Amino acid sequence: MSSNNPYTNGLDKNPANYVPLSPITFIERAASIYPNYTAVVHGERRTTWADSFRRARQLASALQQQGIGLGDTVSMMAYNTPEMFEAHFGVPVTGAVLHSLNTRLDAKTIAFMLEHAESKVLITDREASPVIKEALTMVRERPFVIDIDDPLANGGELIGQSDYEAFIAQGDPNFAWSLPDDEWQAISLNYTSGTTGNPKGVVYHHRGAYLNAISNVLAGDIRKHPVYLWTLPMFHCNGWCFPWTLAAVVGTNICLRNVDVNQIYKLIAAEGVTFYCGAPIVHNMMINAPEEVRAQKKHRVEGMVAAAPPPATVLQAMAENDFGITHVYGLTETYGPAVL
Repeated sequence: MSSNNPYTNGLDKNPANYVPLSPITFIERAASIYPNYTAVVHGERRTTWADSFRRARQLASALQQQGIGLGDTVSMMAYNTPEMFEAHFGVPVTGAVLHSLNTRLDAKTIAFMLEHAESKVLITDREASPVIKEALTMVRERPFVIDIDDPLANGGELIGQSDYEAFIAQGDPNFAWSLPDDEWQAISLNYTSGTTGNPKGVVYHHRGAYLNAISNVLAGDIRKHPVYLWTLPMFHCNGWCFPWTLAAVVGTNICLRNVDVNQIYKLIAAEGVTFYCGAPIVHNMMINAPEEVRAQKKHRVEGMVAAAPPPATVLQAMAENDFGITHVYGLTETYGPAVL
């Protein structure tokens, strides 16, 4: 192409016309435009988008003070709680990589992942303390451990050097929010079991996470301010990128630590849930709930089901209870849903 072509001269990338794609921009926008809109509901606890953004910045600042920066790994052993949601923003803004552990794994597998990921910090829920405590005896270099002392946790003990609230209290609520220099930079690390040998690590980058977060909006026909019920684990492919999706559309995250069909219908009714995601087994539980439990639901709810197609009888029963289901399929390697 000629060097005199007007479309190539004086049109280089610069800060005025180009920024790297990253889903961490979504929370900054949500907090700026809708600061008082409810971002997270967890039991009696309600957090606005302004507060969630502040807490994410405090987490980032505290991690940086701990020496965490570009290319470091921060592991999370967490359920669907506000801390897990905040980490999807507070960890990557430091340049670090968020590694979400499957809460159903055994100690040996967890230890392998912590070592393979070279985790420098582990944020872990009190309820998971028995398996984490055992896993930490198997690693050569113990990461700095931070406890999530959730009032809704079922048992467990505090095993870390700090608890989450005390840790982020050290952080600057005005921590400078900045984008990665390169959108190809790693944002998260997830492991897939595969069929043989040790688990395989899958690295997500900022660009891919941004694009899949937006793809969820399109595939699910999600409008502004959805009320999203976390029946899907946030550790699973970063919750199919929905933590970032919910920030993009300024929705409300309704946390659910464990899949409990009674709680699902209770929260749908009480919080006005409009969207959720889940595996076929979750939908099977929902259609087989007692009639008096299902009767709590009075409005239409949209949802995504993944993996193998559910039986026609399941889809029919969901439709009869006014659930609109979209079937998706994906892999850990594809950021979650990839095919409609």
